[in-house]
Amino acid sequence: MTWLFVLAAVVAFLLILAVIDVIQTRHAIRRNFPLIGRLRYVLERLGPELRQYIVTDNDEERPFNRDQRRWVYSSAKLENQYFGFGTDNKMAGPLYPIFRQSAFPYVSTNGLNPAAGPSATAVRAEHHLPPAKILGEWRDRPGAFRPQSLVAISAMSFGSLSGRAVESLNRGAAAADCLHNTGEGGVSSHHLHGGELIFQLGTGYFGARTPDGRFDLDAAMALIDRAPIRAIEVKLSQGAKPGLGGVLPAAKVTEEVAAARGVPVGVTVASPPRHAEFGTVAEMIGFIERIADGCKVPVGIKSAVGDPGFWVELADEMAATGRGPDFITIDGGEGGTGAAPLVFSDHVSLPFRFGFAEVYRIFAERGVHDRVMWIGAGRLGFPGEAMVAMALGADMIYVAREAMLAIGCIQAQECHTGHCPTGVATQSKWLTRGLDPTDKSTRAANYLISFRHELIKLAHACGKPHPGLVSGRAVALMMEGEGTTSLWNHFGYRDLWQAVGPEQEAEIAKLMS
Repeated sequence: MTWLFVLAAVVAFLLILAVIDVIQTRHAIRRNFPLIGRLRYVLERLGPELRQYIVTDNDEERPFNRDQRRWVYSSAKLENQYFGFGTDNKMAGPLYPIFRQSAFPYVSTNGLNPAAGPSATAVRAEHHLPPAKILGEWRDRPGAFRPQSLVAISAMSFGSLSGRAVESLNRGAAAADCLHNTGEGGVSSHHLHGGELIFQLGTGYFGARTPDGRFDLDAAMALIDRAPIRAIEVKLSQGAKPGLGGVLPAAKVTEEVAAARGVPVGVTVASPPRHAEFGTVAEMIGFIERIADGCKVPVGIKSAVGDPGFWVELADEMAATGRGPDFITIDGGEGGTGAAPLVFSDHVSLPFRFGFAEVYRIFAERGVHDRVMWIGAGRLGFPGEAMVAMALGADMIYVAREAMLAIGCIQAQECHTGHCPTGVATQSKWLTRGLDPTDKSTRAANYLISFRHELIKLAHACGKPHPGLVSGRAVALMMEGEGTTSLWNHFGYRDLWQAVGPEQEAEIAKLMS
């Protein structure tokens, strides 16, 4: 009799759902096809997972395909990173990069074997890969330094990521000796686990603001004194949503978030679409110099690429006055974000290669391209994409979503909902409890070190000791139906723009020994 009772209860429940479907007027499919119509919404909800694991090919899914995710996961876990049976990429596709390997690959003088398999010993042997430039050298900043790693963790603030995720990344950065960008949410306790920081200063000036939301230099200087901040990045815009501000609802402004941002608890906080402290290029440079003078660290800017007039004016001003940012971070339109309007993600700001090349050309034409350190961002966390970026002139590479993958992200694309199933991009205590910073920080470090190791292997194959010495002439772009062209030719570069003299090349080779 028990099973009859259960059956009756199930039937009654289904009948109630069917009646609800017929009565409701919001969804035509459910009204026309009671119960069955609900399957449409179930399949829609499970669509990303079905495509990710069942439907798509290895190189189809976006933003990161299965091959890319597998490489990050295997690197983070120090598992076999190799792929068998050849590539399944469409190598003849337009603008597909091919690296022209040297007939005489570079042989390291330090006894390391860059071709070694992906074991912990082989990966950690190539522990450091510094950039070719010194950050802050051209302005002779008191805090000028050469980062130990040309790969750094990009801006992802506490609030957009969980505290445990931020802690994992910071501890991983410390283990891999790389810099960790705080994002524009201020410096939280989760950022203070040994990793050195780039403090990002957004339009809300969180962490260094007055009660009315203006920039507070004294607060910034105090922050420098109590946190391991090596540089400050003034954020103008990011690739996924340039020209937009942001709003943090009151419900998300907890005591911990409020303390990091310097705002009242439980009050909605808005980030304006532009800075209140400056409105012209000259004023922006003055703002940068004021921060650098007060905080005694290099100061740079981060921006997506839109109006070229801004970059022309900035390069002209730097050439004329000898003042300006110590580094420039170019964020491509393919960069990520926790949430953005679709039209901005899809159609605002140039993709990285096009945006970076446009800005670099403007500076090179005025002879000031070598004064600053160039940082590239926007889906560059893979050796091939990073090497293309460096051949275009990037000195450092930011990784963001790739670092999220390393600590457990499965590309569920739930960042904007607060329901990230892996506890990375959520503030839910229930969901974040499954993320163990001890384990995930090790995976973050493994990924960062593996990434550098692969860059070194690729540079050696091209006959150079350092990725920064690989010429754009060594990168061929496939032109559909038209053979190939070099990366520099395609983007209108001149050879002398990236010429490295024998003395500088010897210095870089010494760094790698």
